[in-house]
Amino acid sequence: MMKHTGLKIVFAFTMLAFSAFGARADAVNVAVAANFTDTAKELSRVFRERTGHDAILSFGSSGQLYTQIKEHAPFEVFLSADEERPKKLVSEGLALGNEGFVYAIGKLVLWSKATAFVKNEETLKRNMFSKIAIANPAVAPYGVAAVEVMKALGVYETLQPKIVQGNSIAQVFQFVNTDNAELGFIALSQIPNQKEGSWWVVPEKLYKPIRQGAVLLKAGEKSDAAKSFITFLKSPLARSIIQKSGYATQMIVSGNK
Repeated sequence: MMKHTGLKIVFAFTMLAFSAFGARADAVNVAVAANFTDTAKELSRVFRERTGHDAILSFGSSGQLYTQIKEHAPFEVFLSADEERPKKLVSEGLALGNEGFVYAIGKLVLWSKATAFVKNEETLKRNMFSKIAIANPAVAPYGVAAVEVMKALGVYETLQPKIVQGNSIAQVFQFVNTDNAELGFIALSQIPNQKEGSWWVVPEKLYKPIRQGAVLLKAGEKSDAAKSFITFLKSPLARSIIQKSGYATQMIVSGNK
């Protein structure tokens, strides 16, 4: 009985803390695709410096975050790794269509922790490895792109038995970094912090553009912090940070969706 009462107290305390957090006018809850982790952290830091608002970041695969949003997770802004899921949320009445835009265009790389292991497409064609990691295509757009590349090079069927899937691009990085796979497809943005290894920036002609969409969710419609974050993300300063992180951007114009 005491244990049950204790659980009630903990639950009540958690709900009270959540209510207090949710009531903060100077914070915005942002769901962020895993490939954008480091860049989002830098943007959050600068956003706070410029506006005084906090951006509380939660990371995961785009598919997982989309599901959480549909299940009413308390996110106010969604930074997806594709355009499709933000558009679906608009059509489902969970996001504002006039606030959607492409905030980054991702670049895919084939990376190994081993020096000189990855050179170019011949690394895939030679097939001199036992495991290759990709993000789960069902939930991660970078995983979709990885499959497109292998199919374009005519090696997908041969390599399929060697593929290990991570839930997100961040988990793919961990697979390679911990030697659970010799190489893997990750985002170019994950490379700058690496002092070792080898990689090949995959030609963009081998996969469909990874256009990453941002959208203001219905939960953030009345939040000044959420709307300020969307405005900041469109600014030249934010675009400069995004570009330095290894992404391309497109010009944001009035009314762009």
